[in-house]
Amino acid sequence: MIITETVAREAANYLRQHDVVLAPVIDRVGPCAIRPHRNYYQELVDSIISQQLSVKAAAAIEQRFRDMFGGSFPGPEQILTKDVEQLRAIGFSRAKANYVHDLARHIIDGELRFDHLDALTNEAVVAELTAVKGIGEWTAHMFLMFCMGRSDILPVGDLGIKNGIRALYGFADVPSPEDIRQIAETHHWHPYESIASWYVWQSLDNTPLL
Repeated sequence: MIITETVAREAANYLRQHDVVLAPVIDRVGPCAIRPHRNYYQELVDSIISQQLSVKAAAAIEQRFRDMFGGSFPGPEQILTKDVEQLRAIGFSRAKANYVHDLARHIIDGELRFDHLDALTNEAVVAELTAVKGIGEWTAHMFLMFCMGRSDILPVGDLGIKNGIRALYGFADVPSPEDIRQIAETHHWHPYESIASWYVWQSLDNTPLL
């Protein structure tokens, strides 16, 4: 299911009825604001650039990245015209420079094809994305949620989700992935796990943006 305005409203009503812990958060913030978009390639490049950086630092590097290519966002072939040292000179780490090269090669070689992702299951999308160096499960989950708009993703490795669930549901310690799955099952988050997770982020006023 893809998150639309209608789905967001239906999810809010469903989760409010099934999860008394999330209900006050839902009442406070209203329907989920996630809306999918189709700029899959740029989303992944941006996600690599922004890893472990503040929003401001990532934006500065992305602007220098665009400037390197005349102000436009470069295609995969263009990225491969710049070597690692040239990318490092504008703020990339050596690892991230290699990651964007690997992403570009996967796309050029046809190993990662954006034209068929919409037809894949969530698990298959994760498998395809994580075959690229520098794209782990967390990045794949964020891509599925915020870019593809899939409604039923549970990002069990996300720190915000762990902290939010710890506070909302009274865990003494940081919950494990299995604890998070159990909360989702007990409170009937399916088929709206992405939206329930968004409300958990909202409870911390810390919604991640990609």
